[in-house]
Amino acid sequence: MNVWIAVIATGLGCYALKIAGLVTPQRVLADPRVRRFTELVPVALLTALIAVQALADGRALEFDAARMAGLAGAVVALLLRAPFLVVLAVAAGVAAGLRLLGV
Repeated sequence: MNVWIAVIATGLGCYALKIAGLVTPQRVLADPRVRRFTELVPVALLTALIAVQALADGRALEFDAARMAGLAGAVVALLLRAPFLVVLAVAAGVAAGLRLLGV
């Protein structure tokens, strides 16, 4: 039951955010501070998500060589301006290959 409450609450929250975006006056959206905030927040959230996925195991920090190598492969692919799906495939391939080798 708790899972359904969380799913419904999350859905309602997403819907409320969509409505808030539609009803927000243009003068608020044109403010340079708001514009800067909306440019930086997705980058910060994605960086935090990557850090948690790469360095955490449950509630503990853990250095996993395969994960770090996969992350390094993704960074190299990004520096080479590879498309996003290629970046994901490189990261997954490097990590899977190292796991297959027993690292």
